[in-house]
Amino acid sequence: MITEKQLEDIVRTLKENNHDGSYMAKQQLFTMATLCYKMWELMEDGDELEDWMETKIAQSEQSITSVVKSFMYDELADRAKGPNGFDVNDLIIGQ
Repeated sequence: MITEKQLEDIVRTLKENNHDGSYMAKQQLFTMATLCYKMWELMEDGDELEDWMETKIAQSEQSITSVVKSFMYDELADRAKGPNGFDVNDLIIGQ
């Protein structure tokens, strides 16, 4: 687990060193992943969140899933247009 200070240092370093393309989105994804993992570690089985928290988590999960699916589809579509096409195994999430 990392501390808040370590997270701030990492985010600051990313901001200083990367200004190409969608660097803000990449930083935001890193921050989200880090904070989600930290919360996941802190939660005990059986912990209950307030209703508004569960709603925000569900909405966020739906939103990020939509973005990832679209991003992955676009990546595969671009590769399919290339000289070698694409392998059907590339359609499996996580490979």
